[in-house]
Amino acid sequence: MVARRRSQLRFEGRIAGWGTASGTRVVVGAWHRSPLGAFADVMVERPDGERVLLAPTAEVAEFVGSTYRFDTTLVTTVSVETANGRSVGDARVGQVLRVVAGPLEATLQVGRRPALGRLLRLVPRRLAAAPAFTRATDPVARVLLRGVRTRGTAGGGRTEYYGAVDLHRIATAATRWEGADLGPIGQLDPPVRFGFGSSPREPSITELVTTIRLPG
Repeated sequence: MVARRRSQLRFEGRIAGWGTASGTRVVVGAWHRSPLGAFADVMVERPDGERVLLAPTAEVAEFVGSTYRFDTTLVTTVSVETANGRSVGDARVGQVLRVVAGPLEATLQVGRRPALGRLLRLVPRRLAAAPAFTRATDPVARVLLRGVRTRGTAGGGRTEYYGAVDLHRIATAATRWEGADLGPIGQLDPPVRFGFGSSPREPSITELVTTIRLPG
């Protein structure tokens, strides 16, 4: 397995996180560069607390499942595209994204950058992505973004670092699970319980570089 032949892994992409009026909370990862190639995966926490991983391949399911915690894993087609069927590039205000992953379907509209997003854009990308920089960002994230951390211990003795480089709000989200409408968009509250990190409480799309250090 490619991911296990290295001591440090780097994933570049975006994470979208939002809640729904029904209590279901969703975190979508769309990675354009990683040791596993380009892929998307979806983590869902249902109102009853069940944590579900929707992964496109058994390899992705194994790796993500050994880094985070889930009660159920489903290998299924996962796609994150713009409304015209193109791959997701830089997030833009008004852009419409469509997520399809097994029982989940969602349509998101990208909103404006909050003040934190504008601040992240001022930090040089190389610095923001450096694992050492999370020594400064983690205390700030804990205070400003409830439930969010930028460094910590992941599953299997791994250490994970989140280097955020941009942030947009999600303006609207229409979400369905097994065909049922989950209601209007809501906050990601309470924080999801997949691992040490999370997404901001306010529905958001975060561009980031994630570094995972493997044990040994």
